[in-house]
Amino acid sequence: MALSLYDTMAREKRPFVPKDPSRVTMYVCGPTVYNYAHIGNARPVVVFDVLFRLLRHAYGENAVIYAANVTDVDDKINKKAAEEGVAIDVITDRYLAIYNDDMATLGALRPTHQPRATQTMAEIIAMIGKLVANNSAYAAEGHVLFNTQAYADYGKLSRQPMDDMIAGARVDVAPYKQHPADFVLWKPSKENEPVWDSPWGPGRPGWHIECSAMIEKSLGLPIDIHGGGIDLLFPHHENEMAQGVCAGHDHGAGYANYWMHNGFLNMAAEKMSKSLGNVALVHDLIQQAPGEALRWALLVGHYRAPLEWTGELIEQSKKALDRLYGALRRASEVEAEDVSPPAAFLAALQDDLNTPAAFAELFAMATRLETATGKGRAQAKGELLAAANLLGFLFGDPEDWFQAGVTDDLREKVDALIAQRIEARAAKDWAAADRIRDELTALNIEVMDGPTGATWRIREAN
Repeated sequence: MALSLYDTMAREKRPFVPKDPSRVTMYVCGPTVYNYAHIGNARPVVVFDVLFRLLRHAYGENAVIYAANVTDVDDKINKKAAEEGVAIDVITDRYLAIYNDDMATLGALRPTHQPRATQTMAEIIAMIGKLVANNSAYAAEGHVLFNTQAYADYGKLSRQPMDDMIAGARVDVAPYKQHPADFVLWKPSKENEPVWDSPWGPGRPGWHIECSAMIEKSLGLPIDIHGGGIDLLFPHHENEMAQGVCAGHDHGAGYANYWMHNGFLNMAAEKMSKSLGNVALVHDLIQQAPGEALRWALLVGHYRAPLEWTGELIEQSKKALDRLYGALRRASEVEAEDVSPPAAFLAALQDDLNTPAAFAELFAMATRLETATGKGRAQAKGELLAAANLLGFLFGDPEDWFQAGVTDDLREKVDALIAQRIEARAAKDWAAADRIRDELTALNIEVMDGPTGATWRIREAN
């Protein structure tokens, strides 16, 4: 089965055909680095990490170029830097490092490129210059604005009438605008804000132009896939495409061949957002649950559908991984064959990243591993690992998985109880041995007696 992806522009699934199979390009809007990322920010990271892995599997690891930008010019960054009395790069470097570490804990591969707005300023200014030169933008009172009337397809991506777009963008009313929908490409910096020189005066770029310039610098235009959250569809992606196309008549083939958007992540039936105060920070969550379980939770529903984030979802995801790691632990003596993921599993992922169907296939593989005999166990284990690894799961040691979160105090207590039980059994004090086993069971500890002694582990979830 060939890979098919839902293209927001076409409003349908389309077979994926890259413009150059030896250089597949993907861009995803990345973080604004002024604080910790919330779990809603992590959903596109994990979703498009799955696509990145799948494309690498199909075309080769070196054939896929993935860029995810870093917005390091922003009012919130300026405010944070002013509060701490430091330069903006002190803030952005700090939170980018935390962001990358947190996303790695969720199993996300590092993108090929992480372009930063501050390191792309020459290209941003050059792109604005192209837009001014071909009358797609105009300078006014220290600002440069994109002329939405110069782009006949403005609104094509979001499919909104102009009046709705103006209302939805909550546009600033300014006397220097030629049309209410026109948006800022360059603006004067306020006092104590970072400033760059430009042909239109000292200032800083608008938000949308940053992505267009970073895409062209990192990947070249047009790109194969542009991804991001559905909240970015308008105005960000609409504006980004408009200026990118108008600035690039020389490449003449559009901007992105496939547009992909993941659904909202909701908490208590509301969109998660800092402004609502209902955020769950990734940095906090990874202290409370394995990153692998959080990754599973983010993928348990189809990426285009809204996802309700709850404590129960995290617990269910942990139990799902308990089942898979449990099958591997019970087959610890089996050497896995080096095989490819099964066709049914790949077909699920190739159908617009149908992770719920792919998860069902993982459970089917775990069942085959549990029931296989002879050489069939090696193949079954290899298939489970190959498929799970492609999704970003089961890289850990099963024993470590089940002992994750075990405190030193608990470990000492369990070891002491097992030593007492060994002494009781040696003295044939069966009542005491049974009593100690019951105490261990109450601690959720399973004891395995073997020819070389007793070992223990955390019981698997039912």
